[in-house]
Amino acid sequence: MTWPPRSFAVDDRAEAEAVIAAWPFATIVVQGADGMVTARTPVVLERGADGRLVSLAGHVARANPVWRAIGSGAPAVALVSGPHAYVSASAYPSKAVHGRAVPTWNYVAAEAHGDLAAFEDEAGLRALLHALTDRFEAGRAQPWSVDDAPADYVCALMKGIVGLRLKVREVRAVKKLSQNKAGEEFDGVTAFLDAEPEPGARQTAALMKQLERG
Repeated sequence: MTWPPRSFAVDDRAEAEAVIAAWPFATIVVQGADGMVTARTPVVLERGADGRLVSLAGHVARANPVWRAIGSGAPAVALVSGPHAYVSASAYPSKAVHGRAVPTWNYVAAEAHGDLAAFEDEAGLRALLHALTDRFEAGRAQPWSVDDAPADYVCALMKGIVGLRLKVREVRAVKKLSQNKAGEEFDGVTAFLDAEPEPGARQTAALMKQLERG
């Protein structure tokens, strides 16, 4: 059995990487000596000369056990979720005809597999903080910079964090956006999600409309 189904799998590496770039808040899962350990962090994508993703970098509080669990390095996976939403069976026009419809969930997600290592050097942490703030402050009228804060204040705060870098071996992604439905069934789901009050549902509907235009 192929998983995910071919209609939902993202085969293109660049497209899979784009999912991480669009929703760069990752849940990192690593097998430690005492069991599974997790951490959540915004990440920056570090690319090679060819533009290919080579690593993901983020940071956690020093109190988080994940960095001690990995030692000098350990296999890990970073999980990223994009928009997602519940789809009621009533979204399908065919439900009113024959009743053979069930609920589902539409979503976009990606995962990066590789080896996770920690780093604590001041230069590395400072570069990471600059990369993160430059990424997430971009486009603001008055973007904040790490250099806007007093140097001694930043140095003190850096002592409370540890950097994480996942050297990426493989990237996988799934876009389950009702590609297995056609015509009025697909349109019914899009309209249903577009009318839902949750922002995630409307964002999912917008991605489905992009599929139609593509």
